[in-house]
Amino acid sequence: MHCGFFCRCYFFYTFVKNFGQILIKPMLYNTLKFKGKTINYRVEGRGEKTLVLLHGYMNSLQVWDKFFKAYKDEDIVLVAIDLIGHGESEVVAEVSSMELQADMIKQVLDELRIKDCVMIGHSMGGMITLSFAEQYPNYIKGFCLLHSTACEDNPKGKENRKWACKIINENKLNFIVDFIPNLFAEKNVEKYSEEIKWLKELSASTKKEGIVAAQMGMIIRKDRNFVLEQTKVPVLFVIGRQDIRADLSVMLPQACLPRNSEVMILDCGHMSFIEEEKIIENRFLSFVERCYL
Repeated sequence: MHCGFFCRCYFFYTFVKNFGQILIKPMLYNTLKFKGKTINYRVEGRGEKTLVLLHGYMNSLQVWDKFFKAYKDEDIVLVAIDLIGHGESEVVAEVSSMELQADMIKQVLDELRIKDCVMIGHSMGGMITLSFAEQYPNYIKGFCLLHSTACEDNPKGKENRKWACKIINENKLNFIVDFIPNLFAEKNVEKYSEEIKWLKELSASTKKEGIVAAQMGMIIRKDRNFVLEQTKVPVLFVIGRQDIRADLSVMLPQACLPRNSEVMILDCGHMSFIEEEKIIENRFLSFVERCYL
């Protein structure tokens, strides 16, 4: 049985970057030490069901703020974690491997005495979810790859990530300005211009060492299609028709691998939880209910 958890904000501060007028509030909620470094996480709610949300590259747990609000009256424990080197979580190593991130997440769940959960990982968070499902399958009631892939990078992809590390080290802000808008469907760039500004601010606040360590971790990650083939739990795939980072043609074959698979294809880019917020909120809840049947 899961206890009810309530989150109290111990500390927060506010800053505004020069290239935008969006207010960013990095928040330290609850913390623990992982390999001697601080990890920040947020937990709210009560009930028998737990949903763990893992953000993507250069994001933080703040991208899930609306989900905490939307689910506040649901019978569910909601956990969001600042991944290593992101948000208020410190950099642990020069390479933030998917395995290292999974070990950190297990420590957070153990700290909260959570024995099972549904895990939803966006982009890089989905890669970490697959590593967690491989390493700690008994903790998983089901999982979702939200615009994410089980495939390892091909040689060109690895070279692109190495190039990105070089650019980040030279001029992080220029990299961010180009990177963030391309996450959205072209038709949605103007519509979500304020959200894009906010994401740029959020990314700008991410430690350069954390960004590079995450890229290095994705470069060395292994192919985990076998996890999809072997898992016995439900798997939800959320795919954007206009997502240039998790292409439909790559994702559909992966969706055929689990024995219990659901596929949701939306007319959006890489950021469906913003571009199709209400649809995603409802689908996550129904998926959690199904996994806990």
